Amino acid sequence: MKTFLRVAAPGAVLALALTGCAASDRDADAAQTETGGARDTFVFAASSDPASLDPAFANDGETFRVARQIFEGLVGTVPGTADPAPLLAESWDVADDGLEYTFHLKEGVSFHDGTDFDADAVCFNFDRWNNFTGVMQSESLSYYWQKVNGGFASSDVPGLDGTGKYESCEATDPATAVIRLASPLPELVSALSLPSFSMQSPTALEKYDADGVSGGEEAPVLPEYATAHPTGTGPYVFESWSPGEQVVLASNPDYWGETGQIKKIVFTVISDATARRQALQAGDIDGYDLVGPADVDALASAGFQIVNRDPFNVLYLAMNQANPELTDVRVRQAIAHAIDKKSLVAQTLPEGTEVATNFVPPAVDGWNADVPTYDYDPEKAKALLAEAGKSNLTIDFNYPTNVSRPYMPTPEQVFTAISADLAAVGITVNPVPEPWSPEYLDRMQGTPDHGIHLLGWTGDYNDTYNFIGVFFGAPANEWGFDDPALFKAIGDARYQADKEAQTAAYAAANAQIMELLPGIPLAHPVPSLAFKADIHGYPASPVQDEVYNVITIGD
Repeated sequence: MKTFLRVAAPGAVLALALTGCAASDRDADAAQTETGGARDTFVFAASSDPASLDPAFANDGETFRVARQIFEGLVGTVPGTADPAPLLAESWDVADDGLEYTFHLKEGVSFHDGTDFDADAVCFNFDRWNNFTGVMQSESLSYYWQKVNGGFASSDVPGLDGTGKYESCEATDPATAVIRLASPLPELVSALSLPSFSMQSPTALEKYDADGVSGGEEAPVLPEYATAHPTGTGPYVFESWSPGEQVVLASNPDYWGETGQIKKIVFTVISDATARRQALQAGDIDGYDLVGPADVDALASAGFQIVNRDPFNVLYLAMNQANPELTDVRVRQAIAHAIDKKSLVAQTLPEGTEVATNFVPPAVDGWNADVPTYDYDPEKAKALLAEAGKSNLTIDFNYPTNVSRPYMPTPEQVFTAISADLAAVGITVNPVPEPWSPEYLDRMQGTPDHGIHLLGWTGDYNDTYNFIGVFFGAPANEWGFDDPALFKAIGDARYQADKEAQTAAYAAANAQIMELLPGIPLAHPVPSLAFKADIHGYPASPVQDEVYNVITIGD
């Protein structure tokens, strides 16, 4: 999942990255000062390396951060929102039956290697995704094509063979690409804003054997294209990648749009949140993401800029019904009534965070103001536990360590606050902390061996299925229940071609979810970034669609 970032190891590599990048940046600044020019290098601290330079094989935020500078898709987003907007496609038409999408393409655009961007290139990319074979069909590589399209042209994996929505692509002329589907997929346009569906040069993909992935699903070996030759249409071209240290990009002089002031981007890898803050304070970087709530006021007071993204996420407490202590809905209701969400938000989450009532944020179509809610009421919680015969309940409480996520910047603090609320109604928690990756994620998603636990999700694009379908569209180890009626309701809503009918269907599904109460949506936290005082115009986006050619540096 996009929200689950790989974390690079700190230590000697971190020190090298900081030393090398800082020296490089200072040298560049000095040279520009001597010539009277403005500083044009932007240094941003990433929490890890990209997983791949080929965005078709990526599903994590740090890969997407780099990819958005190099690549563009047919669809982008309206600045500052998650709503789809034209990018390489200037407009599109959708047939009444939802089975044909006609994309009218921007003309005069070239890939970084000089290859024309045209309808043939669009069809090449769609056909490439649909014809992935072998290890490329593993969820760790082609996650988003599987989740959105549903399958491949052919596959040895049950459920993926010929089951996809994509049928064909036709270049009716150089500026017109027609995508035909086997069945409606209303989320297609929004989903195409994902970097995974970026347009890539057919010439470079073939020249550098982009589909030559070897090895097994557990340890795939990426080809030369994905490590050294990413080729898109974006405002920056790839220059170098030193794993564990930095990725360097340079301005694309032939870009079809604004090139901007920033001529060089350095993504320096600093895995530790404290080290990122210290690097900013030392002047070694220009900015970083995932600022801890406790650091926000101190950085602002010291003259650094704090930029907030609008919340497009959800933090939740899941209640695994495979655990016999949690099968009775009255127990789950008691836990919900025991938690003081307002205090939790005030004590542990960034300023501006909203208390959640749905598993989708209010900005998403289908959010329902009338879902069942479970207000803070310790006495009602005690009564429900007594009614269920669980007045002396003891339950495992799993939570992650050594991680900061946009929806959960301080997991240990959230765990402590909720544990105190549960203790107040007579519930004893058995703390089960584990490192985020792979232990915690593997246990929560790959086994039924857990009780209540903290997790969350940052939306990829503006569609309700991208939240509740991911959570509750089918049986999953995380939740431990099987409810065919709910699964069907979510699936039926996903494929409603009429927008109003779809929104109503999703609203009804959100109400069903909160009646079943598989978990408790806690909050929609505000993610924060921090920058030097002279960085201007950072394009904060709720879905992190942030391209750096619009940034300026100066007093």
